[in-house]
Amino acid sequence: MTMKWVFMGVLIFAAVVFAFWTPDMSAIDLEKRYAKPGLEVVEVDGLNIHYKDTGPKSAPVLLLLHGFGSSLQTWDDWAAQLDKHYRVIRLDLPGFGLTGPSPVNDYSEDKDLATLTHFVDKLGIAELSVVGHSMGGKMAWMFAADQGPRVKAMVLMAPDGYPQAKDIGSRPYAMPAVMGLMKLFLPKYLVRKSLEPAFFDPTALDERLVERYYDMLRAPGVRGAILERGQQTIYTDPVPRLKKITAPTLLLWGQDDLMIPSSNAQSYAGVLANAQTVLLPNLGHLLQEEQSHLGLEQVTQFLNKKLQAVK
Repeated sequence: MTMKWVFMGVLIFAAVVFAFWTPDMSAIDLEKRYAKPGLEVVEVDGLNIHYKDTGPKSAPVLLLLHGFGSSLQTWDDWAAQLDKHYRVIRLDLPGFGLTGPSPVNDYSEDKDLATLTHFVDKLGIAELSVVGHSMGGKMAWMFAADQGPRVKAMVLMAPDGYPQAKDIGSRPYAMPAVMGLMKLFLPKYLVRKSLEPAFFDPTALDERLVERYYDMLRAPGVRGAILERGQQTIYTDPVPRLKKITAPTLLLWGQDDLMIPSSNAQSYAGVLANAQTVLLPNLGHLLQEEQSHLGLEQVTQFLNKKLQAVK
């Protein structure tokens, strides 16, 4: 009887594994689905960074940085409008999308900043403005603090990286060991449930968006890279770096953001030398994907005032 139940248990476990096993997609299949039009690749610090570079090459440059777990496609709607007047560059950041994991397994603040700077240098860009969302917002203000007058303007959309004093030194994205199972099992249903809190209106999260996030989480090595970034991310004091920034800055938030509360805007505004704040009602964390035109209108107005766009 005991052996019978052991055997049944093995069968049930095997059935569960078979049902929910979620292998990586191949890079070839992902590229067929998402590479066109215009995806380019450049080698930087051992990474094959995948990026798109659209719009007039003589226009002011906008660098768009996506958030945690996302990819350059999060900017599709915005890029289609912005690149009529600006040179728009967006990339899959290290550990995400088709760029994939770091070859040295380093997702520290210093490494992120170095790789981003080397990427911009390799493209030969002398001056630019930066638009960053969430994790990408943190990268944006770190870059602006480090690069000084090279950054002409900045848009921070629900940026990460401004902890309460008691949380400095903590690991905000550290995950329990059980989360390592996501490398093996990743039901699409769980991807949808993890995205829903990023929207004020869950009905705005359509199947196309869920499918894209699901696919990009199955890019080769990305789930492991996400877990590593979660373990390596440590909150540091942002104030000394933020005080270095002189670029005019738009702080843009969904007023109903459940992931990074809009009240954080006050912290940034109290430190940045030249910042204005816009809170958009009835919007959540993913401004560029939930009623994307509302955030885009604010960003366009801000940039057109601060930069000489191509008309």
